[in-house]
Amino acid sequence: MSSQLDVKEISRLSELHPKPSHLRYQYGTSGFRTLGTVLDSVLFRVGILASLRSKKLDGKTIGVMVTASHNPEEDNGVKLVDPRGEMLEASWEIHASVLANASTTSDLIEAIETLVRIAKIDLSKPARVVYGRDTRPSGPFLVASLRDGLAAIKAEPRDAGVVTTPILHYLVRAINTKGTKDAYGDDSEDGYFDKLSGAFKKLVAGKPTPPPLIVDCANGVGAGSISKISPRLDGQLKLLPQNTATSTPGALNNACGADYVKTTQKLPPSLANHLKANQRGCSFDGDADRLMYFYIDERNQFRMLDGDKIAALVAGFIVDLVKNAGLESELKVGIVQTAYANGSSTKYLAERLPVRCVPTGVKHLHHAAERFDIGVYFEANGHGTVLFSSGTQETLASHEPTTPAQSTALNHLSNLTQLINQTVGDALSDMLLVEVVLAHRSYSGFEWDSLYVDLPNRLVKVVVEDRHAFQTEDAERQLVSPKGLQGKIDDLVRRYDGGRSFVRPSGTEDVVRVYAEAAIKSQADELAFRVAGLVYDEAGGDPSARPKEFL
Repeated sequence: MSSQLDVKEISRLSELHPKPSHLRYQYGTSGFRTLGTVLDSVLFRVGILASLRSKKLDGKTIGVMVTASHNPEEDNGVKLVDPRGEMLEASWEIHASVLANASTTSDLIEAIETLVRIAKIDLSKPARVVYGRDTRPSGPFLVASLRDGLAAIKAEPRDAGVVTTPILHYLVRAINTKGTKDAYGDDSEDGYFDKLSGAFKKLVAGKPTPPPLIVDCANGVGAGSISKISPRLDGQLKLLPQNTATSTPGALNNACGADYVKTTQKLPPSLANHLKANQRGCSFDGDADRLMYFYIDERNQFRMLDGDKIAALVAGFIVDLVKNAGLESELKVGIVQTAYANGSSTKYLAERLPVRCVPTGVKHLHHAAERFDIGVYFEANGHGTVLFSSGTQETLASHEPTTPAQSTALNHLSNLTQLINQTVGDALSDMLLVEVVLAHRSYSGFEWDSLYVDLPNRLVKVVVEDRHAFQTEDAERQLVSPKGLQGKIDDLVRRYDGGRSFVRPSGTEDVVRVYAEAAIKSQADELAFRVAGLVYDEAGGDPSARPKEFL
């Protein structure tokens, strides 16, 4: 393995993927994400970055996922996955942005050489990268650009093909732990499906088979996962996939999927004739890392069961298992939320276990959850998972139960560590987890929904010229700039019973998001639009042109 960069080859390949002069890219919470047509140069440079990251980590395999998740089909994006299946180390996000924005090939070479120097990368180390993509039409073209970036650094590539984002995260961890005492599973798609289905069947053994579950696949890559895991469930859960048109142009995430359900708080129109009263259904998003549940109540009304409801269901179940296993004094269970969590969910959970609030973004939730022995995190949008520390897993393996009840609870906890994808939020894994808890609780959708009553809420967005003018603190619940705006928001909030509102800039686009809650739906809507009006005026908009709604 050469200890020098092949500048000539990097330059030759770079010229095939020139950076658009008018665009600036930023690696955010979801990596790079924008229109797929302007990501060619970014994917090439991500290939270089992933290769250098692997060399920095002594040849550990780095993951690259080409996806735009719940975004419209014309968008695409890319994010890097570190060796244990976690998000890219935060300090390297800056390196990603620097490489992506190098104006010319010579600037790119200079940026690469600077990175090698300051990160003290040993170029003689091997580089290994596994990559996957979702079903977007722009995927194959962008993967070809990525492969050129890998070739420029002479990395060893592994093509995972069309896979869900959670499977790619799983593969990264499985590859890097293969043959160790911490082996995460067989490093293949089959290994992933076998691991999840095997644990699920153990956890629901002896429980009544529930009614068939409708699964909205968002016309995305999750459709393939449903078809592959269904036969492995041996009839213990029947899945009815809908919205599986992965090759139909324009269908991806269109009026369906987890983001549609959460933002519109409506049933996807395509499911209107499929979901019956008291029947449960759920929605994945385009890359199958988000999950939303719902049901139709006896009055034929749509009822949404979002990430907050999933968190309450799962956390309560795990707390009870820890107690029943006789480990209450040894294992601390905690939950992590963001400011978007419904106030009623926070109140419900805080009465049962420690709750932490962190800024929006998976990396913040994941790191905070790691501080508990068992950390549960779910965003209201349906993205989340449960983390079991290495010490906790050792405790579960070594603890000697003194009663049959303790033994049963201990076995359930051990099987949960296999059912739950601990690398990232995983719609398929989380769906099976929800079904396990509902089977053990003998809950219908109504009984689950009745754990607490959501405060009515509204989320709107305001397009601004510069989102960076809006700065926050206190886990994004308070604005510090523009100066004086938070005081105006506080004055508005005080006028509404149960009122709460916060404003935060998007991490990926020039919009400011406004969230509001109140005791009555009409007041939550009114508060949201009034706060949005304040933001619009502060951003310098023409008051006479202020839109009535900011969606």
